[in-house]
Amino acid sequence: MTKINFDGKKFALINNTKNGEVNPDTVFEYQHQGDLVTATYTGGTVKYGTIVARLHNNQLDMLYQCLTEEALLKAGKAVAEITLTKENKIKLSLDWQWIAGGKGSGQSVYIEL
Repeated sequence: MTKINFDGKKFALINNTKNGEVNPDTVFEYQHQGDLVTATYTGGTVKYGTIVARLHNNQLDMLYQCLTEEALLKAGKAVAEITLTKENKIKLSLDWQWIAGGKGSGQSVYIEL
């Protein structure tokens, strides 16, 4: 796979498990330096959230946290598989799990805007 650079890229949700917090109105803004990838996200049900991740080959190992519009603090972990669409947009397919403030696990798919 081509080396991916997340710096300055924005992403939005295209599919999520019901127990996920974000919706299509949530926008993620990424920064990238070496193997460190970070993001902030807002919109929809999320007042503010952050991600810290390690890029390794075609995966991001992620930790995330957010404050919801209902004033709930939530946190989780995820592994994101990175692929490119036919249009050369970055697609992230996550297997995630809540570790605080939420229950269970699920899958989400995000696309570069």
